[in-house]
Amino acid sequence: MNLTPAMEQYVLHWGEMGTRWGTNRSVAQIHALLYLSDKPLPADEITETLGIARSNVSNSLKELQGWGLVRVIHVMGDRRDHFQALEDTWEILLTIVEERKKREIDPTIMTLRQCVAEAGSDRTPADVAQRMETMLTFVDTMNDWYEQVSSLPKPTLVRLMKMGRGIARLLPGGKAKAK
Repeated sequence: MNLTPAMEQYVLHWGEMGTRWGTNRSVAQIHALLYLSDKPLPADEITETLGIARSNVSNSLKELQGWGLVRVIHVMGDRRDHFQALEDTWEILLTIVEERKKREIDPTIMTLRQCVAEAGSDRTPADVAQRMETMLTFVDTMNDWYEQVSSLPKPTLVRLMKMGRGIARLLPGGKAKAK
């Protein structure tokens, strides 16, 4: 696959952003390449295009599949696996958020619940136990909000996001604060 300068810049920047989001640079670059590609790509073409070691490409593709961002496609007459990224940006966003929730938020809620329960029976100072409980309530509230919002139909989600702070007008006493 030949990359134009704009495509190359996109792939390189996506790799840089991936490192800031806690993802390996190669994983993010491969995701970017597959997202831009008009056809599923075999691993050897990804290796050649990005100049990344074959083993790194293989491991990165497994990680992207584990996140649900890339799937294997079989091409008639070709025994190799080809890989294709999700194309819908909303589907990509929701997939990433759901996976992060499973990997980060759900275990945090479980741990916070254990800490709050233990704080009631050990010698944790009352003010510290209260801060833990406050944090649990906050994370639970955010989790509940996510569960509700993520189940909205995509067009409703898009409208909601486009409303931005204007949504405050719909709430009692809800004037949006100016920045």
